[in-house]
Amino acid sequence: MARTTHSPVWDVAVVGAGPAGATAARIAAENGCSVLLLERESIPRYKTCGGGLVGASLAALPEGADVRICDELSRVTLSMHGRRERTLPSRPPLAKMVFRSEFDAALVERAAEAGAQVRDKCLVKGVEGGEEQVSLRVANGDVLHARTVVGADGSASRVARFVGVRCRQVDLALEIEVPVDSRTSRRWEGRALLEWGPFPGAFGWVFPKGDISTVGVVGSRGRPDETRRYMRGFVERQGFSGIEPIHDTGHLTRCRYADSPFARDRALVAGDAAGLADPWLREGISFAMRSGELAGRSAVAIAGSATRSDTEAAERDYARSAERELAAEMYASEKLAKIYFARPALVHAALVGVPLVWRRVDDYLTGRKTIPEIVNYPGVRPLLSALAALG
Repeated sequence: MARTTHSPVWDVAVVGAGPAGATAARIAAENGCSVLLLERESIPRYKTCGGGLVGASLAALPEGADVRICDELSRVTLSMHGRRERTLPSRPPLAKMVFRSEFDAALVERAAEAGAQVRDKCLVKGVEGGEEQVSLRVANGDVLHARTVVGADGSASRVARFVGVRCRQVDLALEIEVPVDSRTSRRWEGRALLEWGPFPGAFGWVFPKGDISTVGVVGSRGRPDETRRYMRGFVERQGFSGIEPIHDTGHLTRCRYADSPFARDRALVAGDAAGLADPWLREGISFAMRSGELAGRSAVAIAGSATRSDTEAAERDYARSAERELAAEMYASEKLAKIYFARPALVHAALVGVPLVWRRVDDYLTGRKTIPEIVNYPGVRPLLSALAALG
């Protein structure tokens, strides 16, 4: 039987200490709230992720975050399942590479410095809403209470289940981190590989991180055997077979339905828990950090609300902000994803053969333009319409 602790009611409890959760905790603490940040694993912890910080992620980094950059990508090689390779330049660097264990820990440290109390190895097993607070049942049987909760506990989020988040696109990502010799390290330094895969929506990647490379593939959740076969072939083709990996993991990536909720009964969701990610390239760190900031600010408002109507107004404000600033980017990217899923060879030909197309994608990755701006760019819009018609 669960037992209720006699600790005070927290203003804000954040479940999950990834980029979304750590950001939300820091923002709430900086605004004077008592904040409890809960993480199921021991910090630092490994997270299956390519670890590339695109422009929007870099712009969202908090001042003073001690983040080690392992490499800066100035080139990307695009490939059509091992064929038609072409290496294209980026201006400025396409992305900066990090190890997620270090990156997430640095964000947690900033949250702690702002005043958040961090409790790792603490699994939340149940969520219950109320008129004035939310209750969290944790694995040791305790029940914790907060005036508002931010769910940032990943794609299998218990808070998202409570809020009622529904996801329409669910994909399986497989990844290894492998040690590499100096010759291989020099070969990949400053350069990433993106390979369009053998079935719709699949692609593979190689990201350099000094003496370690991150290698992975993603495919539809409904095609796990094909995704695993693709992973084996991709690793062998890129010269990483036979190397004992440091990590060999997988996880699910999810993209939300357009009408899926962001909040319910003093609980908010952010990052993967909210189903926020790029439907095409499955980039999620920038969505996590930006939604974490929005959620942190809304959590402050909910924690200080005096009436139910004030609480509901703050929840609506968060949903509107997340929809306007983040979900709109997802819907724009979905247009690109649909074309890619239907006609990957045409998308590859456009990227490597039409300079304008690659420049616009590079603009997005480096943070100079948003996805909606790219999709609606005068020179790109008719090309996308033509590709969609062919698909």
